[in-house]
Amino acid sequence: MDRHAWIDERLAEVPLFQGLSKKELGLVSSLATQLKVPAGKALTTEGQAGHEFIIVLEGEVEVRHGDEVIAKRGAGDFFGEISPRDGRQRTATVVATTPAIIEVIPQREFLGMVAQVPELSQKLLATMAARLADLNAKS
Repeated sequence: MDRHAWIDERLAEVPLFQGLSKKELGLVSSLATQLKVPAGKALTTEGQAGHEFIIVLEGEVEVRHGDEVIAKRGAGDFFGEISPRDGRQRTATVVATTPAIIEVIPQREFLGMVAQVPELSQKLLATMAARLADLNAKS
């Protein structure tokens, strides 16, 4: 199986992308860059500008707000959906807790993807609202 077919298959399992056509999944995978990251690697840093959207294909990460771990994410999860939309600073630090394979979509491509696949906007807005509410409840 070639790289794009493998990624398309994995992306189809991500709740955010469920229901997308093969063409739409192909668009998403064509915009992404795959990275293998070691355990302990910071993928985002709270307070810094964020310019990419990240999807976890394999491995686990933890989301930290200040010194507190507020969530754990694994295969099929995503993060970084807030900053690329409007250039806000990262609301949390995300660190790989195991070796991980991630897909990174830069800001311009992320915004284009959301414009081309409107169903993603609804899902992303719902996720952002829920995550920000959780963050505010824990603050």
